[in-house]
Amino acid sequence: QVQLVESGGGLVQPGGSLRLSCAASGFTLDYSAIGWFRQAPGKEREGVSCISTHDSSTYYAESVKGRFTISRDNAKNTVYLQLNSLRPGKRAVYYCGTAEFNASNCYGIGGNWGQGTKVPVSS
Repeated sequence: QVQLVESGGGLVQPGGSLRLSCAASGFTLDYSAIGWFRQAPGKEREGVSCISTHDSSTYYAESVKGRFTISRDNAKNTVYLQLNSLRPGKRAVYYCGTAEFNASNCYGIGGNWGQGTKVPVSS
């Protein structure tokens, strides 16, 4: 069974930065990727970034390219998402999940999700 626990969210100023962490346990290598997803109020959950569990390949949504960076620490079984240049007035709950991705999308698979961590950006 896969377990995912996110941390690192919190109120941030416009233009500020945060690093989110996703501590993973269980059979995560059964899945090709771990992804970060976000859900804003009243909107569907969207794929933000994914990283392969087997190599260094990654995916970024167009809206975050150049501002967010995903990375993985295999020794700690943790996936990170560095958020920079956060935009004012934006708020969302960020989730990590087992995923797949291609050149145009990152999507959850397997139904494994963390509890989410809130990232509100002051306006």
